[in-house]
Amino acid sequence: MVKLPKDKRREQLLDAAMAIVRENGADALSLVTLAAKAGVSRPVAYDHFSTRAGLLVALFQRLEEQYVQALRNALDTAPHELGTTADLMSGAYFNCLADLGPEAPAISAALKGSEEMALQQRAMIGEYVAIMCQALQPFANMDIKTLRLTCIGLLGAAEAIAREQQEGRIPEAAAIDAFSSLIAKGIGR
Repeated sequence: MVKLPKDKRREQLLDAAMAIVRENGADALSLVTLAAKAGVSRPVAYDHFSTRAGLLVALFQRLEEQYVQALRNALDTAPHELGTTADLMSGAYFNCLADLGPEAPAISAALKGSEEMALQQRAMIGEYVAIMCQALQPFANMDIKTLRLTCIGLLGAAEAIAREQQEGRIPEAAAIDAFSSLIAKGIGR
């Protein structure tokens, strides 16, 4: 076993964990299978994640960070107009889901009912809402509390549209168009 700095070892372990989920599904992921796949001792895996739920939450956080970065990058390039901002937000949301592949829903499903996952999802929604509010506030004809609630509703709609798309009932382009339209209509003056 090669000695790596703790942050590099953690990334290596997360890469190995993602490979296990990709190859065998989330049910096959444990700290023991992770240690074997990564070529480290069990105590190394336990030192980084403590529990299977901790490992799954860390994987989920990694995927969420990728989405948040994609959304921020898209918004940084946006011209200052509602339609373009809505298109970029929607595109970032659905492109990220496509880029993440089936691992994200598998990880999320493995954590259903977990208090750690519930906390992570609340934090994630709070971060998304803050990003959306900041990007959409210049176009909104509402106070910040109403805008926040509107953004929460828009995210709920995006999740419902994503389920339709992931289950093959609508193409990705239709999902992007629908969410973009909802943003523009929900925020428009």
